Amino acid sequence: MTETSAAPAGRSREVMIVLPGLLLAMMLAMLDNMIVGTAMPRIVGELQGLDYFTWVTTSYVLGTTVSTPIWGKLGDLYGRKNIFLSSIVIFLVGSALCGMAGSVLFGGTDGGMIELIAFRALQGLGAGGLIVGVMAIIGDLVSPRERGQYQGIMAAIMSLAMIAGPLVGGFITDHLDWRWAFYVNLPLGGVALIWLILKLRLPKHRTEHRIDWYGAAVLTVGITAIVLVTSWGGQKHGYPWGSWQILGLAGLAVVALALFIPIERRAAEPIMPLHVFRDRNFTLINVLGFLLGFAMFGAITFLPMFQQIVQGASATNSGLLLLPMMASSMVVSLFVGKAITQTGRYKMYPVLGGTIMAVGMVLLAFQDAYTPLWQTGVFIAVLGLGMGFLMQTTMLIAQNSVEQKDMGVASSAATFFRSIGGSFGISLFGAVFNNRLAAEITEKLGPEAAVVAGAGGGGQIEKSFLEQLPPQIKTGFLEALAGAIGSVFVWSLLFAALVPVIAAFIKHVPLRSGAPGRNGEPGRESAEPAAVAAFE
Repeated sequence: MTETSAAPAGRSREVMIVLPGLLLAMMLAMLDNMIVGTAMPRIVGELQGLDYFTWVTTSYVLGTTVSTPIWGKLGDLYGRKNIFLSSIVIFLVGSALCGMAGSVLFGGTDGGMIELIAFRALQGLGAGGLIVGVMAIIGDLVSPRERGQYQGIMAAIMSLAMIAGPLVGGFITDHLDWRWAFYVNLPLGGVALIWLILKLRLPKHRTEHRIDWYGAAVLTVGITAIVLVTSWGGQKHGYPWGSWQILGLAGLAVVALALFIPIERRAAEPIMPLHVFRDRNFTLINVLGFLLGFAMFGAITFLPMFQQIVQGASATNSGLLLLPMMASSMVVSLFVGKAITQTGRYKMYPVLGGTIMAVGMVLLAFQDAYTPLWQTGVFIAVLGLGMGFLMQTTMLIAQNSVEQKDMGVASSAATFFRSIGGSFGISLFGAVFNNRLAAEITEKLGPEAAVVAGAGGGGQIEKSFLEQLPPQIKTGFLEALAGAIGSVFVWSLLFAALVPVIAAFIKHVPLRSGAPGRNGEPGRESAEPAAVAAFE
């Protein structure tokens, strides 16, 4: 074996040793929201906090989104390992406190819910560093050429978590106390923490430690305003889009962005270095990630409603309903990661993935109240194929577009723009759904029925509401509901169709084959396929 091939093989073995701990940490972040979402009805019932229940999710999303760019930059400045381990500790402390909500500080009728909201925000702060930390650590350990195979494994783990989360949450809700929805994180996170403390070794980075406090503060204000606009705007438990609250938050976000740019230009160590956006690929891939999150997360939100309410599937097995999509995404992610490592070519995958995802949106848009479950499964499997081509390549291209010292910034930016896109997508498509549902019901059943539907919950429709309707009205309502959800996929198609167009403008830059140096310098370029000991 030559000297040049021995280095990648040794590095592959090193990565495979720490990979279980990294994957376990990533599972924590992916599983938590889905487990808690399934347990929320039980939590709200015991803590008697129906008026505040939306804040349980909002506070977690807010903490995660606000902290994501900051975790990435802190890792670049102070070293990835200690910062990543700190995020795990914060996440676990937040999980333990969430499990004890109602008995820590306030107690009482509303106190338990207030505690849970505060502790979920703390948990979200830790979660913001988990996925970003994993992706950046892989970026530190292996070259972009080899990175595809590991990111393929991680994309597969994400898909598995999206299936397992609702199932685990349902089991906990049915057979255990709801507090175990949070306590389950402790043994898993503890194992990951100990494993990484003992096994993780990373290259040293030489940087000046100057934290951009002003940039971090302005960015936090801006992101908070954006998340609250998307969480509250037009929602039943929020505010109308034209209200002073929403308009004020939107104005605050614009002002924060306007202040953020000059602050970053003058900062010695900017929290979000603007120079990375001078790279065309980096800018394009983050725009693509925003559109991907917008179309994908915004539309997928309505799939369980269609399958459970329109098609009559069991909510208990809601995780299994998305199995075709996650399975196809997982298989394709593994294939793409292997192919990128062997060939070094990646440009065609986001183009192909965006095209297939758009086809999946078209198929889902043509569903109606009489579409069988198996056919929906085929349609969402097509959507999953597109996701499999896209999910890891966006991160890979972002990381390959920056210097090694900005690896954390690249990882956090790719995650951040996808998350923000998802927030906007869920908010916009929720408004589209509610408006179209009222219009469809008015057309099929008359204006009086539309008023009744509004009283029934709009976007929060449940089977108990439908069971109270006469059979003929129920049929018309289901047809209207299917039409409204179909309109969501039509709108998501408009955004999904832009993904392959933008991807076509990405310039192919050869992936580095040499492993990062001891001080984080980029490895040597190579046009030959790298040997991959762990998979060959």
